Order: sequence, then structure tokens, then C-alpha cells
Amino acid sequence: MTTRQLHLNLFLHDTGHHEASWRLPDADPHALLDLAYHQRLARIAEDTRFDSLFLADSPVLFGDVGRRPQGRIEPTVLLAALAVTTSRIGLIATASTSYNEPFNLARRLSSVDWISDGRAGWNIVTTAGEAAARNFGLEDQPLHRDRYARASEFLEVATKLWDSWEDDAVVADKAAGVHTLADRVRAIDHRGPHFRVDGPLNAPRSPQAYPVLVQAGSSEDGKAFAGRWAEAVFTAQPTIEEARAFADDVKRRAVENGRDPDHVKILPGIVPILGDTEEEARELEAELDRLIRPEYAREQLARTLRVDPESLAFDRPLPDDLPDEDEIEGAKSRYTLIVQLARRESLTVRELIGRLGGGRGHRTFTGTPVQVADTVQEWFETGAADGFNIMPAVLPSGLEAFAEKVVPILQERGLFRTEYTGRTLRDHYGLPRPANRLSAEVASRDAVLSS
Repeated sequence: MTTRQLHLNLFLHDTGHHEASWRLPDADPHALLDLAYHQRLARIAEDTRFDSLFLADSPVLFGDVGRRPQGRIEPTVLLAALAVTTSRIGLIATASTSYNEPFNLARRLSSVDWISDGRAGWNIVTTAGEAAARNFGLEDQPLHRDRYARASEFLEVATKLWDSWEDDAVVADKAAGVHTLADRVRAIDHRGPHFRVDGPLNAPRSPQAYPVLVQAGSSEDGKAFAGRWAEAVFTAQPTIEEARAFADDVKRRAVENGRDPDHVKILPGIVPILGDTEEEARELEAELDRLIRPEYAREQLARTLRVDPESLAFDRPLPDDLPDEDEIEGAKSRYTLIVQLARRESLTVRELIGRLGGGRGHRTFTGTPVQVADTVQEWFETGAADGFNIMPAVLPSGLEAFAEKVVPILQERGLFRTEYTGRTLRDHYGLPRPANRLSAEVASRDAVLSS
């Protein structure tokens, strides 16, 4: 039996990741705003011993409202509600460094960590797109490299704020009349090109010290950022060879930043479409694909590729004269993934729309529970993944099928836990609790002054 264990994250998304899942007879098209729906899914994932669940988000109404359900509960608010109906599973919220301020976001995430008793994670995004920029008083989105420069400084400020309280700052000494030791709470006095923040944070250091830092960019800037900051990486890799190369690259960058590569968990997305037989699985896939509205899907594809929708003929390949990746200031890695997928497999636009409908470029696997388990095991044991971001095509049935039929196979093979062994998300991922950097800096300065 292997001692290395898989990590499984549940990516909760609407009625499922397939864009037509809401049109199935059993789907509730109003589930996005239903707390009980999310609580039910979270409890299933926790009963299955998933490491964590994850909520995506964007500060913009994304895409065509006619295409699929839109309008979601803000992630940190929803996770706070889920924290009180779960006790062990990690809770990861997406939040943008482009359209937030470090103090407010550091406080919100610290609050979720306190409420959940140490189960919070932050999926760090830089947010592409002109529409989002215009919601925040900008005429156009910042350049790709500028968004990542801001993100890096954002992380510097947020981590300093989380470190602005020593772990032993709160003494609550009733006899002495001292609640908190003032010399254990420090201003951060950050001055940088993007932020000026005095601090300290108005909350003590939380159970994990920091929420687990998660990232999802695969561009060169994104991988550089991951090597410096990320403790888990959600990625979209269509082949095992590309996944292994990506994992090796990110872990190498972590080493170059003086970090332990085992403290960066690579979690590719996988969209399992399950059936007791291959035929059943293919029938479900075909039913979902029949329900795609191709006119909506083509509009979205055109926006991603930065082309006129009329240039995308349904039954022809992608045009030859697409923009070069260097010209793309939006989601560079997603643009590259889609174009490479279409070129590699000689897909027509209609076929590409079908492939993207299930997971927006993440790997869709249609088959039996054993076949899915075999694929997961192969990627895990060959170093292509430390685990997976599970993206059920249909919710809740896809999660229930994965929990009841795939996870027991992985457990029988000794690849996945049968019980939680820790209480925090850092425990689940095998990550250390971060040392207090400001404390170390003060100690170093005091040592120099005394010498």
C-alpha cells in the first residue's frame, strides 16, 4: 500500500459543470441561491472524506444570462454558512486581487478561518476581462503582467496582516486587567507601488495562521506566481504528459523560491460522467450535449478567442488567423488550452463547443467507476497530479455517483483516506502552519542590535 495519499477537492458549480445540466428533468434551476442545496452537497463531500470544497466567483455577470443559471451567493458568505453545518471539510473561496483591497479581504478570510475552526482556503485570481474592469471604474482591464504584479504585492500585504498578531498576543489575564499584550501586535507599515497599508489587522492570528493559498493560473506569469505563493494549484491539463510537465515546472519554481515542492499540491480538474456501463455513461453524455444551445456557446467561445462569432462556422475548424497568445490580455492559459485542443484533435467549432460544454477545457472522462478510478490512479502514481479537482457534470447525482462508486475503489486500493486524521485544511493537505514572518524579522533585528 502506498503511503502517499490522493487529495480530492469538490468544485461546486451550479447544477453541475456541464452547461446544460440545469435543463435535465431532475435539475433545480434555482439551486444557486438555495443554502440547503449547498449544505446537502457539502455534507455528502464531508461524509466521503473530501479534503475540501471550492466555490468559483467573478466580480462580473459572466456570459449570456440565457445560457445557464447566473447570479450566485458571494463565496465567503456562503462558506461561513457551510462552516456551521460541517466540521472537517476544507472551505475554499475565490477572491480577486484585482478588485479587492488587502485589508478587507484578509479580514474576511481570517473570519472564515475562525468560524470554521481552521478550514479556510483562498483561491487567488487576478480576473481577466473588460466587463469586470468597468464594474470598478476602469475603462479597460489592466495588462496581464500588471495584474500579476499587483497580485504578488497583494499577497505580501495580506500575509503581513495575518502575521501582525503573535500567536500568544491574547492572554485575557483578568487578574492583571490585560487582555492583549500590546508588544505582540504590530503595525506592518507597508509601502509599495500598489498599496499603502499601516495595519495591524483587527483580528488575531487565525487557527491556520493563513488560509491555504490556492491558485489557478497556468500562464508563465501564473506559474511564476504559483512557485512563489501557491500551496495548491487548480489546473486544466488535457493529457497526462502535459499534466506531468506542468507539475514538474511548478514544483521546480517552488524549489527556486526556497520552498518544499511537496507543499505545492497539483490538482487538475476532471469532469467524470459516470455510468454502470460505458453505454450508460455515453448516453448521459449524449443527452447533455443535445441540450447545449450552440448559439449561446458560440458567443462565449468567440469572446474567449477575441473574434467575431460569425467567423466561427459551426461545421468548420477554428479559423487559421486567430490572435497570437501574446496579444491576449485576458485568460491566457485558457485561450491556449482551447486553441491547442481544437488544433490537436482537428475539431470543428460544433465539436469544440461540445467538448467545452462539460468542463470549459478541463478533462472530461466518460466511463464506468472502475475506469475513472484507473485514470485517477495512473495520473497520481506517475506524478501528473497530487489529487484532483472533482467537477461533477451534474449535481447532485454526479457527486453521489462519484462518492458511492469511485471513492470506495480508491480507498480499497489504499489511495484515499477512509477517515480524517486532522481537523484543519492544512492537516488534510499535509501543509505546515506558517511561521510568523514579522516575529522572525523582529527577532533578527533585535539580535543585530544586541550584538
